[in-house]
Amino acid sequence: MSSSTILLVLLTLALILRTSFGAEPLQHFCSNSETFTAQYPYASNLKTLITTLIAYTPPTGFGLSITPDPNQNQTAFGLALCRGDTSASECKACLSEATKELLSFCPHHKGGIIWYDYCMFKYNNTAFFGKIDNKNGFIRSTLKSVSDPETFNRKTKQLLSMLAQRAYGNSKFYASGKLELQKPETLYGLIQCSRDLSSIDCKECLQEAINRFPVHVSRVVVGGGIVGGSCNFRYELYPFFNIN
Repeated sequence: MSSSTILLVLLTLALILRTSFGAEPLQHFCSNSETFTAQYPYASNLKTLITTLIAYTPPTGFGLSITPDPNQNQTAFGLALCRGDTSASECKACLSEATKELLSFCPHHKGGIIWYDYCMFKYNNTAFFGKIDNKNGFIRSTLKSVSDPETFNRKTKQLLSMLAQRAYGNSKFYASGKLELQKPETLYGLIQCSRDLSSIDCKECLQEAINRFPVHVSRVVVGGGIVGGSCNFRYELYPFFNIN
């Protein structure tokens, strides 16, 4: 094998790894105005929290952790969630990247959240487990003109509603699937809730997200979704998740 061929293979592998592990974050927020310095107990507590979540989250794709402190304000709470179709190695790589990047984006904040295609990481100095997060989130969308917007939007809601029922009805709070449109088009969708929620709260979170997704008259959102702190959905006209 020539040196140029080897270089090409290495570059290709690097690109695959970068793409697979979602090296570019989708969005982040520094969600707490309180700050700390390296001398604060919170700094070491947060470091311990991150190490714990990176170690214990990948096998199941979900993790919660608390690093307690005698001073309650220095206690760190953390949550890690990987997309339901990711492998343990992909999950670990994504979380390793996410925690490192979030600390660089929010170096002295006692709260933050970051999303990648394959994972989400959130931390704070106040307890947030089991509560629907309506504060953190964003919309991702691709607008395009279609011949029959009404039918497309109806089919999209149909797919998302079906997947939502499947998601809050199983232990992983995750579902993916597809719906045939006019040939040769197929609509692919994915829905997920954070597993610290109850099934009822997962349902409420998803219904609210789906209902508030924008609907346009002349053009439709042919790809995108809502990414939140407790639940998310996405759909595209191409397969973007692992189909088992």
